[in-house]
Amino acid sequence: MAEQLTHFYEKFQPSHYNIYLDINRDTKEFSGTSTITGDAMTTAISIHQKFLNIESVQADGKAVSFNKDDDQEAINIDLPTTGVVTLAIQFSAKLTDTMMGIYPSYYEVDGVKKQLIGTQFETTAARQAFPCVDEPEAKATFDLAIKFDEHAGETIISNMPEVRTENGVHYFDTTMRMSTYLIAFGFGEMQSKETTTKSGVKVGVFATKAHKADELDFALDIAKRSIEFYEDFYQTPYPLPHSWQLALPDFSAGAMENWGLVTYREAYLLLDPKNTSFEMKQLVATVIAHELAHQWFGDLVTMKWWDDLWLNESFANMMEYVAIDAIEPDWHIWEVFQTSEAPAALQRDATDGVQSVHVQVENPAEIDSIFDSAIVYAKGARMLVMARALVGDKALREGLKNYFAAHKFHNATGADLWSALGDASGMNVGAIMNSWLEQPGYPVVTAKVQNGQLTLSQQQFFIGDGKDVDRKWQIPLNSNYDAVPEIMADKTLTVGDYQQLRQENGKPFFLNVGNNSHFIIQYDETSMADILDHVADLDAISQLQILQDLRLLADGRQNSYANIVPLLPKFADSHSNIVNAAMYRVANNLKKFVTPKSNEEKALKQFFDRLSAAQLDRLGFAPKAGESNDDQLTRPYILSASLYAENADAMAAAHTLFKQNEGSLAGLSADIRVFVLRNEVKNFGSQALFDKLLAAYRQTADASYKQDICATLTSTTDPDLIAKLVGQFENADTIKPQDLRAWFRGVLANDDGQQAAWDWIRKDWQWLEDTVGGDMEFATYITVISGIFHTPQRLAEFKEFFEPKIPTPGLTREIKMDISVIDSRVQLVQAEKADVNEAVSRAVK
Repeated sequence: MAEQLTHFYEKFQPSHYNIYLDINRDTKEFSGTSTITGDAMTTAISIHQKFLNIESVQADGKAVSFNKDDDQEAINIDLPTTGVVTLAIQFSAKLTDTMMGIYPSYYEVDGVKKQLIGTQFETTAARQAFPCVDEPEAKATFDLAIKFDEHAGETIISNMPEVRTENGVHYFDTTMRMSTYLIAFGFGEMQSKETTTKSGVKVGVFATKAHKADELDFALDIAKRSIEFYEDFYQTPYPLPHSWQLALPDFSAGAMENWGLVTYREAYLLLDPKNTSFEMKQLVATVIAHELAHQWFGDLVTMKWWDDLWLNESFANMMEYVAIDAIEPDWHIWEVFQTSEAPAALQRDATDGVQSVHVQVENPAEIDSIFDSAIVYAKGARMLVMARALVGDKALREGLKNYFAAHKFHNATGADLWSALGDASGMNVGAIMNSWLEQPGYPVVTAKVQNGQLTLSQQQFFIGDGKDVDRKWQIPLNSNYDAVPEIMADKTLTVGDYQQLRQENGKPFFLNVGNNSHFIIQYDETSMADILDHVADLDAISQLQILQDLRLLADGRQNSYANIVPLLPKFADSHSNIVNAAMYRVANNLKKFVTPKSNEEKALKQFFDRLSAAQLDRLGFAPKAGESNDDQLTRPYILSASLYAENADAMAAAHTLFKQNEGSLAGLSADIRVFVLRNEVKNFGSQALFDKLLAAYRQTADASYKQDICATLTSTTDPDLIAKLVGQFENADTIKPQDLRAWFRGVLANDDGQQAAWDWIRKDWQWLEDTVGGDMEFATYITVISGIFHTPQRLAEFKEFFEPKIPTPGLTREIKMDISVIDSRVQLVQAEKADVNEAVSRAVK
């Protein structure tokens, strides 16, 4: 696509839209008129369109000349004069199955196939629904009118309440001033539940009738309490009359923050209150809280351009944890942040070539590509957690209140946020945070005792080859020693006499207490030995952090996995979920050093048994009434390890549970169901069981059960069944395109299925690009592959296939980074394989 040199908003600034749409599901066509009042800065203006047939363009009631430029996704219009003008553009288009623009979702009720129409306009797909200036800064008010091939019993919802229906046309109230990508609507046969917040905001959850009514209850409760929390925390009222949450059967992303009508993948909104794992409840709650955080941060105040996407996503990613921690304090939700967001950010951000949080983009494909969950979401959220810790909640809330007051219904930049927080806190927040915002990567801080002095130094940390360009960061050190300054802005720092400091403090020296700052620490032998001697005295987050940093340093060849192996048993009996999460992440990384079905793998399985056996005895296979959240969340790690270890007790317990529930597998406790099913398929499986589960996958509307079946079937060792699975990848009646990546990854990660999955994606890449290539999830198929491959052969094959695709807009950075990721892993395995396996062998003797 040709490079867009100017934003369309510079030439034409809309103030109001009247949008009329006539949608026919039967013919998969729609038509309409986009009437736009705005201010023309020049006589030659451009309006966005994509895949639209433009039938006529009028300006103030008179036809004007225009041409359609598909490369620029534009209608170029010649106006007689500048100034305020009303354009009327008539158009038509087709509904597609790409999950972008206006599209149908497919589902079944009692064997009858049905459709629910929904929308997905972020980032640049509003232009697929109606002609508009499709840029965040081009905020306007909207009047939406929709006609469709309606039948009795159908519901239509949008950003604002419906005000009337005339001649089959549904008219919605005028919106607030908002960006095009946040417009949304949905219609079809729906069920709903509603409530009202303390301040009078109507809150509703909508879903198809394929679901049980009580599956809407959890989301309704979390949505209501989240909005009430945000109104208080932001000290800014929710600005719309309602907040609808809509579950779409087909949805590319996880959820989308359309103002007043948030759309979700069903798995992230609906859940069975009688049989859902605690982990799944936490996930659904944080997704809902994330999207509702956006109703202020992103919707009320919107980034000026996509380079400040972090303003939306990083902030919402932090606030989801702030909100859920406030409304469900017993969940200790920040522990999820430590086990998911923090390691994802640290792993991704250590690869040379990674984007910075704030990144320049213009091309629509590039805009989609910056939605990097590990950087814009996870790293950005860590960055804001650092900022919150520095300024404190009082200044944060005051700064946000002022930020919203100054910019509501308009746009802002990162500098505006730092300015508001700086004014509230009296700190130069921008000076500290810009080193994290504008630079890719992060530092490793080395703590050494040199000539008796405790000294600190910072240097950029890389996993794999990296070009050190002498970056430095303003690092909030968060030490447990008062002599250490709050911020380290220089390359090196001398703290003082180590022995004196150690004696005064009476505990081992530690940095980044709470693991909130985005860096890792390389302690010298003296400091690390001291820490490990007192490891039992450390809190769970500090223990997680030791394991996390040692793992990353080993990945970056500044430590060795062979050195970590003998340390793991020190943590194996922890009752903390987050310690187990960190320990098993290290342990699972050891699998790449063994060849499948080898003596080395046999020894590794014995090591896993040694790590997990006592915990298996303590916890048991099945959940117990009244057990702690930690135990509920730890059990999956223990069961996974025990079954990998081929622990006879674990395998027998799983088989017994399967036999006891054979008549109703969906009724197995959701906390352990996947382990029971996977054990059965791998060790006692048959064609009949495989077919039964595949049929259940097609029929159930329970997203959690679907995910368990996917994880189960992709683990089969039978080559015929693997071939059968891969044969279903392109059958949307079995595997929806939104779910395909999980199936592909499952087979690719299976040693017995890897070749089949790898052959499929290379052979049918064009089909994949045609099917899901238009959305921000597409590049993650490449990321998935790079997370698994670790042999020289696979690296060579990856490069052969993907290097020719490097020039593809939106894929360039991902391919280059993933070549580096696989290459560094191959080098690591080759260099350390013998030492790691020797360490494992010693550990099980």
